[in-house]
Amino acid sequence: MKRNIRLVIAFDGTGYCGWQRQENGLAVQEAIETGLSTMCKHAVTLHASGRTDAGVHALGMVAHFFTESKIPEHAFVTGLNSLLPFDIRIRQAHEVSLDFHSRFHATGKTYCYNFFTGDVQLPCSRYYTAHMPGDFKPERLTLAINALQGTHDFSSFEKAGSRDTSLANGRGAVRTLFEVTCTADPGNVNHYSLRFTGDGFLRQMVRILSGTLIDIGTTRLPENSMQHILASRDRRKAGLTAPANGLTLEKVFYSPLT
Repeated sequence: MKRNIRLVIAFDGTGYCGWQRQENGLAVQEAIETGLSTMCKHAVTLHASGRTDAGVHALGMVAHFFTESKIPEHAFVTGLNSLLPFDIRIRQAHEVSLDFHSRFHATGKTYCYNFFTGDVQLPCSRYYTAHMPGDFKPERLTLAINALQGTHDFSSFEKAGSRDTSLANGRGAVRTLFEVTCTADPGNVNHYSLRFTGDGFLRQMVRILSGTLIDIGTTRLPENSMQHILASRDRRKAGLTAPANGLTLEKVFYSPLT
């Protein structure tokens, strides 16, 4: 009997070319599919809630696959983790309805961007925290964060050429950000986290938003610039794309966020 198994996955993206299978290197998807194919004794294709770029991490990536194997749910956790490299872990495995789809049924995601603004970054944090040196003032982000929350056309924060803008279907670059926050790590001076929860994200949107907010916080951009950048719908008006190593996909939602 055909089964649909949903996995919740955590991974350190440092050594991978991203989530999706590619010809130029090992992808997280490929590593997990290889383990699943060994367990299920047939070729397995994972369908994920989205993609991540090379060097991006995840605590709660969701993906599903179909199988006729009778392997119990819990065994997909223990069995897969015994086959996978230590930088990929299966956190949960549950059988779901056959019509469930990790991507199309997702209602939102939360991403976290960690960065350090001091002069000298300690080596132990270099894979998970971006080094963005400068005199960062989080209070300068109030106007920008207020401008971002809500439903907007985020064309200014999309990787150039990543979407066919000639297509008339779909929602284009319109997305809704339910919450945007910036918090300081009380135990680590000059360490900050930007967190974004929304109903969907464009290619590299979180990294470009993060780079722009950090530019505002370090006075490289004016405090009131976010509204103008949004209205321009021009990628060239926004800040630089922040490095991939600071970004982590924390959670994928499958229920209403409003």
